[in-house]
Amino acid sequence: MDFSTSITLNGLIQQFLIGLSRTTILFIVSSGLSLVLGVLRIPNVAHGSLYMLGAFLCYTIASFLGASSLGFWLAILLAPLVVALVSLAVERGLFCHLYDREHLMLLLFTFALMLIFGDVVKAVWGSEYRSLSPPEVFQGSLSILGMPFPKYNLFLLCAGPVVAFALWFLTQKTKIGKIARAAAVDRDMVAAVGINVSWVFASVFVIGCYLAGLGGALVAPTQNISQGMDHTIIMEAFLIVIIGGLGNVWGALLGALIFGLTASMGILVWPQFSIVFPYAAVVIVLVFRPKGLLKATW
Repeated sequence: MDFSTSITLNGLIQQFLIGLSRTTILFIVSSGLSLVLGVLRIPNVAHGSLYMLGAFLCYTIASFLGASSLGFWLAILLAPLVVALVSLAVERGLFCHLYDREHLMLLLFTFALMLIFGDVVKAVWGSEYRSLSPPEVFQGSLSILGMPFPKYNLFLLCAGPVVAFALWFLTQKTKIGKIARAAAVDRDMVAAVGINVSWVFASVFVIGCYLAGLGGALVAPTQNISQGMDHTIIMEAFLIVIIGGLGNVWGALLGALIFGLTASMGILVWPQFSIVFPYAAVVIVLVFRPKGLLKATW
């Protein structure tokens, strides 16, 4: 096996940090998918499309508000909220009438939504690539152990733990989180005590979709914004949810770490076949832990 690059300690550390920043995006998106899948039992294939929609909305809002730092931060805040409103309209208008249907019906419905969102994005933004620059404060690089590291990626490293703690607090310590966990186990019993399960499901669905939009908004300054960016992320998110443990926030974080770091290290070790490394890691995990690394919480 001929490696095209020699592995150095500096290169290893740099790729590790880059992998961690990519892990943040993977975790945010997959945690939203895990939440919806864990409570509603819906394999939301359109989750990646909402991620793509969040990225395009962030670009549009930031472009409309100008190149100022305030415009960028407002775009980061507003884009996921618009995605959440869209998901609420879809859930209240269509999804809430299908909860009693077979899972195959729900899967086909979310697949149809994915196609519709893809056409909407193409009609509104076209097929051209778009790009968004981070605010001035996050432009350029910092020196970490003598190596340059993008400032915006450092911001992503800080954002990941914040989102993880917020999700843990929401699901474990708040009333809506406790009700959602109870509804996931026995929705009939929850309804029997007078709780509107339909609105519980709507809340969970909107929160999960908000996280998809947030992931898209955060990733916008780091890559080209284009059609098709939803396809890769949804496949990766489903794999992360599977290996992490259904509905487990820390499992999603652990799965995202494995996926993100193996992908990053694969580029350093064997660039021509780097795409294989994270999927090989998933296979190895499932061989030894078929039910996931951590216990499902629902």
